[in-house]
Amino acid sequence: MSQLSNCDGVLLSRWQILAYALFAYPLAMLALPVYVYLPQFYSEQFGLSLSLIGSILLVSRMLDAFFDTLAGSYIDRYSPQTGFRRFLLLAVPALLTGFHALFHPPAWSGTALLSWLCGSLMLVYAGFSLASIAYQSWGATLSADPAWRTRLTASREFVGLLGVISAALFVQFAPVQHLSWLLLISSVIALSSLLRWTPDRHQPSTPAAARDNALSLRQLFAGRDFRKLFLVFVLNGIAAAIPATLFLFFVKDKLRLEQSAGLLLLAYFLSAAISMPVWSWLAARIHESRAWAIGMLLAISSFVWATLLSAGDLTAFAVICVLSGFALGADLALPPALLAGVIQAAGHHDKYEGSYFGVWNWANKMNLALAAGLVLPALEWSGYTPNAVSGSVQALSALTITYAVVPSILKAAALLVLMRAKLDKV
Repeated sequence: MSQLSNCDGVLLSRWQILAYALFAYPLAMLALPVYVYLPQFYSEQFGLSLSLIGSILLVSRMLDAFFDTLAGSYIDRYSPQTGFRRFLLLAVPALLTGFHALFHPPAWSGTALLSWLCGSLMLVYAGFSLASIAYQSWGATLSADPAWRTRLTASREFVGLLGVISAALFVQFAPVQHLSWLLLISSVIALSSLLRWTPDRHQPSTPAAARDNALSLRQLFAGRDFRKLFLVFVLNGIAAAIPATLFLFFVKDKLRLEQSAGLLLLAYFLSAAISMPVWSWLAARIHESRAWAIGMLLAISSFVWATLLSAGDLTAFAVICVLSGFALGADLALPPALLAGVIQAAGHHDKYEGSYFGVWNWANKMNLALAAGLVLPALEWSGYTPNAVSGSVQALSALTITYAVVPSILKAAALLVLMRAKLDKV
């Protein structure tokens, strides 16, 4: 079996790389319905207002986001003795149980339904946080070689995109509630493969007694490279979270293309999956930061044209989905690889990955929380109502501006910060 070598002399077979990457499939499959379909599901099925749903998502995601930093510190404290496996075995049952409860609520209403929604969300978020931080930290410890870390990250994100595509295809032909069974089966298979075939750290970790248990936030942000990368990640993340939250509303009420929503999502994520080898190749030649800047520029120049669309513009929006999806590949593959480089440059490789990825996931959750918690109520205040037979021009204009213009401005700001950050040395 062919093998890939990292800079430390450790060999990983292509099968081991696949075994590691495979776990991204169920994690990504879970994320799409929670972040994209959930608002519409509870709005249409139970008549909850967008303001109420947005407020619940904001509060629950903010609470969950702060759990990430605790989970990262916990992983750093105990992973040297136990590895990353125990955290995954704790996390996966929680997120599976929470996901099933989230999309199979009892026939309740009022406070009881809201309590069920909040409890299910927190269970999903807690399990997802612990699983994703342990999983990403495990991958970051496997090598310190820049080219190799990009390849490993790209492989993981490619498989994750396959999970997203599977979820998008599934909900095109079946109710989103039934996805919990596919998630259960894929989680068991992927977790078994990960635990069986993925090697432990590339070298013995520093004993816990010989180092601090975890880095504090002050210590993390003392590093200039991490501060710059974190700011870029937050700006770019909010820019991505807003259209993800509003996609179904924009397609259904602005474009009147509800029946094509699943196919458009499929085109978007397929394009991202196809782009992964391209971004990995480009990053190996011009560095991850420069390749990511090109991806941002492509995203802005393609997505901003959504402001000119009107009802029935299927072909034009499909082109936008394909081009912006291609740019998404850079957003997925390159930032985690850059973070691994920052960790290496700071001298924290194979020591504090949990702390870094805990804060990283905290930022990702806050991006999604702000997108849902601020954008959905703002749209409702502007007069926008989902599923309106004929929305007002003002309301649909607000939807278009929020969906396309605001994210483009935020991504342009992220691009400017990235170009000035000079991260090509990590």
